[in-house]
Amino acid sequence: MTVEALSELIDPELTIVVAACWVIGMILKGTPQIPNWTIVYIVSGAAILLAMALQGFTLEVALQGLLCGAVSVYGHQLFKQTREAVRKDGEES
Repeated sequence: MTVEALSELIDPELTIVVAACWVIGMILKGTPQIPNWTIVYIVSGAAILLAMALQGFTLEVALQGLLCGAVSVYGHQLFKQTREAVRKDGEES
């Protein structure tokens, strides 16, 4: 499943939640007291709460929030892994 396919599942009003989760994840990654393995859980919880704050407390909105968190983490990993691969290729040349 691609980012485009996932983005079709997310209500366009919640794209701000994806952006907010990306920023939250970056802040958490820079916080030494927070273990890396917990970041995805914190971001997911924040996404669900933000989506519900914007659209109401329903199961559908909770799932939308979960998708927002997943897309932000997935997007971050795509960016990060690509950047690392490009750097590695540059070192090998």
